Amino acid sequence: MENSNQMEHMESTPVDTSSEIAVRREKLAALKAQGKDPYLITTYDVTNHAADVIDGFEEYEGKTVRLAGRIMARREMGKASFLDLRDASGRIQLYVKINLIGEDAYEEMKKWDIGDIIGVEGEVFKTRRGEISLKAASMVLLTKSLLPLPEKFHGLKDTDMRYRQRYLDLIVNPEVKDTFVKRTLILRAIRNCLDNQGFMEVETPTLQTLAGGAAAKPFITHHNALDITMYLRISLELYLKRLIVGGFDRVYEIGRVFRNEGIDVRHNPEFTLLELYQAYTDFHGMMDLVENLIREVSQRVLGTTVINYQGVEIDFSKPFERLSMIEAVQKYAGIDFTQIHTLEQARELAKEHHIEYEERHKKGDILNLFFEEYCEEKLIQPTFITGHPVEISPLAKKQPGNEDYTERFELFIVGREHANAFSELNDPIDQRARFTEQARLKALGDEEANDVDEDFLTALEYGMPPTGGIGIGIDRLVMLLTDSASIRDTLLFPTMKPRD
Repeated sequence: MENSNQMEHMESTPVDTSSEIAVRREKLAALKAQGKDPYLITTYDVTNHAADVIDGFEEYEGKTVRLAGRIMARREMGKASFLDLRDASGRIQLYVKINLIGEDAYEEMKKWDIGDIIGVEGEVFKTRRGEISLKAASMVLLTKSLLPLPEKFHGLKDTDMRYRQRYLDLIVNPEVKDTFVKRTLILRAIRNCLDNQGFMEVETPTLQTLAGGAAAKPFITHHNALDITMYLRISLELYLKRLIVGGFDRVYEIGRVFRNEGIDVRHNPEFTLLELYQAYTDFHGMMDLVENLIREVSQRVLGTTVINYQGVEIDFSKPFERLSMIEAVQKYAGIDFTQIHTLEQARELAKEHHIEYEERHKKGDILNLFFEEYCEEKLIQPTFITGHPVEISPLAKKQPGNEDYTERFELFIVGREHANAFSELNDPIDQRARFTEQARLKALGDEEANDVDEDFLTALEYGMPPTGGIGIGIDRLVMLLTDSASIRDTLLFPTMKPRD
């Protein structure tokens, strides 16, 4: 399985399911005929959760509490039974005895099934074996489960079932929940860090008339009332920059973006992106910000700045390494691009090293192809890669005195890009020229090229201060901090192809 914790598998189709479903439906029909339809119950006064009782046993011992949750196991011993109840916080054992709840209630309880949701009131105690339990005084069936839970120990034949039916995955494999709890804590820690630095969280349009701010193929839709083509956003960038023009010095957004591209262990068509922009700083300021942000989030959520990802120790406590793209290619491929002066030389070098390029690619594009081929997977510890060619950085400022390269960085950890940042281009004349080049590439068939955004150019003409900006893929960061092998393990409902 892709899950890094090697969870116990579950059957997608339990043995002899049809007969068990029929029996459960018969039980429900009998309950309704007796005027005991569990679906008519609307509330249950829950006073505590399982974890409260277990963690605070000294406080709760001998006291009466009311819990609610799902029956996950049962063991009958004549006139007494033990049930495992699982609620949102965890598991607790129930001790149900016939002379405590009454003969009728006990016989009714014996007809309940694994997966049924119940409410129970009883006294907290510890069994002779030392297990903290609840001695039931009254019980009520709140929801009848009509489908049997998968047989957890028989193995999952269809590994996609965990993602297709996440609700079932969470029921059978409660440890999965920890990843999503951590995801929420990571987002909360990011917001706290940025808010404490004076950033303001904002929201920008998801439906846009132009898809810009990144090199990606968009999802296209149509607005009927306006009778116009619209796009699901591929980036948050251009609207956030408009706010910098408007006078906000520090803004950020955490939102879904959509890219009509492939699916693999690192990519999902819709994903969560953090973008932030700060006036009067540059990409060096963004480096310091993201390094401190990741270090602080790791410490707050995990209690450490040294983590383990898929068996590899990653140390956030040390200063992150900084290399230019040219330096990285020289270090890992042994090729010095400072000696490559023409496109013809770059193409010959690519042919020698079996690097495939397209006719539209320029020298800077080919440098990037070498970087992707020889360097990315070797950047295990946090490493800032700087000095990207202008051809692949249409929204970044050029380096002073070296117009072939830009003030940009990408942060790589465990061989993956985790952040992308610029000294933002605020020259409207230069920006128009780069948009025009993007439009030319799009006309030649590049589906990831940007259009000319005239309104954004107008905003720049009013004047945008020197600005640093950064984008961080939240899902990849969650993968890293939860030791998840696949992006699907960090998304409650990843994109899946429907089953016919």
